[in-house]
Amino acid sequence: MVDKNNSNTNYQRNILDNLSTAVVLLNSSLIIEYINPASENLFQISKRQAAGSQLNKVMHVDDDFIDRLHDAIINFHPVTEHEAAISLPGGREIIIDYHLNPLQLADQEIQLILEISHMDRHIRIAREEKLLSEQSATRSLVRGMAHEIKNPLGGLRGAAQLLERELPSTELKEYTQIIIGEADRLQSLVDRMLGPNNVPKKHNVNIHQILEHVRQLIQVELAEDAHVYFKLDYDPSLPDIMADSDMMIQTVLNITRNAVQALNGNGEITFKTRPLRNFTIGHTHHRLVLQTDIIDNGPGIPEEIQEQIFYPMITGRPEGTGLGLSIAQSLINQHGGLIKMSSRPGETIFTIYLPLSVASQDHKNGKKQIGEHK
Repeated sequence: MVDKNNSNTNYQRNILDNLSTAVVLLNSSLIIEYINPASENLFQISKRQAAGSQLNKVMHVDDDFIDRLHDAIINFHPVTEHEAAISLPGGREIIIDYHLNPLQLADQEIQLILEISHMDRHIRIAREEKLLSEQSATRSLVRGMAHEIKNPLGGLRGAAQLLERELPSTELKEYTQIIIGEADRLQSLVDRMLGPNNVPKKHNVNIHQILEHVRQLIQVELAEDAHVYFKLDYDPSLPDIMADSDMMIQTVLNITRNAVQALNGNGEITFKTRPLRNFTIGHTHHRLVLQTDIIDNGPGIPEEIQEQIFYPMITGRPEGTGLGLSIAQSLINQHGGLIKMSSRPGETIFTIYLPLSVASQDHKNGKKQIGEHK
């Protein structure tokens, strides 16, 4: 016979597995019986490790918190708390909203459902939505301006060519050549501002092969006296993704070249890949996301331009055009992803988030590599 209690329990846990909110199921002794994938992601612990443990194994709580748990069980009533500060193993502190709800099925003992909303996560989502909105608005504005500039540039160049044919002196033609040359330079700049507008040609792509290809390109470009090293921290469990390989290479290349220039010939760049479960990019929830970090130990990005770093023409280098990061963000946006940046002296991290759908049943990733390459 089918055990209806077990069947109901499995059904309920299947529902909880698909929630983006962290859920912890405790028994009356406050022992963890179950955590859902969102909790695994928040607490950085697996279900197997958490099951049968005290709550303090996944989150450090004070006596007041424990009293609220006991009160919810004894009086069998829900408890809600907003913007509570808790610390996680490892010392990381987060702000949460939590809801305690006692539950009793049939003749079973009372259980307690602890539902946690990570407020830091909501703040992150709001910032991502703002970044995506600003990127879209900026791109539309730049495209409109670029098209307005391109039309008179074409007329200017054409007029200079016609004038050059009528000039009798070679010396005078040097001036028309300057006009034509500058018009071509501005045309090239405008085209770069517009960036790629092609629809991504997606196919099975191995992110580690992309990173290795870029690393080899960068190493060829390095000066002979440069002391720039690469540290590789790859997760071998990652499957191939559906993406445009050329666009991915351009994205990683733009970011990595910036890192090399920031190091000024001396330092370390880290390529790191990890999967994220039940992760939200902007306002869209994904069951699985690929996180790729490009980290350098350079001087950092000036604080005054960090908020605008993905805008066109924003750069911290006098010789820079400020288009590389804007184009990289646009390319990733076309894949439904997002690039974020955090920077302080000694560490700058560009993180690429991409929705991860298993493109192939063959996981052709290489072994995990943690080492240095020059």
